[in-house]
Amino acid sequence: MSPQDIVVLLKITTCNNASWLQDQLAYDLHISQSEVSKSIARSKFAGLIDASGKNVFKMALLEFLQYGIRYVFPEQPGALVRGIPTAHSALPLSNIIVSEEHYVWPSGKGKLRGQAIAPLYPSLIHAVQNDTKLHELLALVDALRVGKAREKEIAIRVLKDRVLNKDTDLDKNLLLL
Repeated sequence: MSPQDIVVLLKITTCNNASWLQDQLAYDLHISQSEVSKSIARSKFAGLIDASGKNVFKMALLEFLQYGIRYVFPEQPGALVRGIPTAHSALPLSNIIVSEEHYVWPSGKGKLRGQAIAPLYPSLIHAVQNDTKLHELLALVDALRVGKAREKEIAIRVLKDRVLNKDTDLDKNLLLL
């Protein structure tokens, strides 16, 4: 697996159907079409996408994110920089978790100052500029990578709801904690 494989799989889940095209996915993610093709091949081998390469096995992806992401793609918060919010500093978790500590993907375009978290791949910052759904999913994944136990628990509940396309209220998720 490569870090961008997670981004490709999450982007596919936001499409909500199998009619997406690899070249459009590449354009939206700011990576080459050949990188998308290689990513899909790796995800097929890992059992995270079906043989057609169009449909993500959502439960398998969620299981991998919940139990494996922090080990396969670990991250430690770095220096204080300006950047784009991620983890609990970005929506949807920023509406739930109040913290003076902020996490950001380093970027001159960002408006928030916080500890640097390396994005799963360098051009991810450009990919989320116009894709709120993808940004929120990746922020939840970063919460799994660097968050404390409570943040991880909330993040996985919200991530499951989003990936499985359930319409639930975040406040209901909090009542279950």
